Formats: sequence, structure tokens, C-alpha cells
Amino acid sequence: MTARHAFEYALLRVVPRIERGEAFNAGVLLYCRPLDYLGARVHLDPHRLAALDPAADPAVIARALDAVTALCDDVGAAAARYAGPAGEEDRGRRFRRLTAPRSTVVQAGPVHTGLTADPTKDLEHLLRTLVLPLRP
Repeated sequence: MTARHAFEYALLRVVPRIERGEAFNAGVLLYCRPLDYLGARVHLDPHRLAALDPAADPAVIARALDAVTALCDDVGAAAARYAGPAGEEDRGRRFRRLTAPRSTVVQAGPVHTGLTADPTKDLEHLLRTLVLPLRP
């Protein structure tokens, strides 16, 4: 039997108009301390964005989502480019920074837990089931 390890995850939500509070899922973060893993996957649905705010700029929001992904990457240069010193922090600290409450267009939802033997596989599963558009 493959060892399973505790992990934490949070959805990334896009809130195009903060004052309205309407949001849709656009990504997921996954952190597994025992495996020293931090990953993010994102998908910005332009139709959902336009439905909530036709004036929203998808390119600006995509850059914000890409910055989150870069901060989770192991590539120090990419993380440092978007986050400066925050990109050099350990993975747990970066996860906590990304999931801290904030009033911005891209926000993390509540942190949930699970068990994993393969965090990359589970991150992809969470993206498919919680973020990507439903298939008929």
C-alpha cells in the first residue's frame, strides 16, 4: 500500500467586482508539507468573467493568476520576478501567504484537507472537478 500524506488545498476565486461579492473558481492551490510540495493550477473562463463583469480585463486577471502559479513553482527566478522576497520563502509560508484573506480580484477560499500519495495527480483532479467547466 502506498503511503498517503496529509495535504491542504484552497480554491482560487475571481471576484471581478469586490463590492458585489460575486465569484467563480479559477484555480486551486495544494500544499503537502510531508512531501515538501506546493502547486497551483489555474483556468480563467472568459465567459464566466464576462457574465459577472463585462468590463473586466481578462488579461489583467490572467496575469494575477499566473503570478500565483509562479509563486508556487520551484523556479526561483520566476517566483522572485512576481513576488520578490516572498518567492524565496519556504513552501509552507508561501501557501499561508497565498491563502491569507484579502480584498482583491483574485482571492483564496477556505483551506480544506485531504490525503494524497501523489499531490500532482490530486491537484489535477481538484482542477478538473472544482474549477474547469462541467461537461454534459
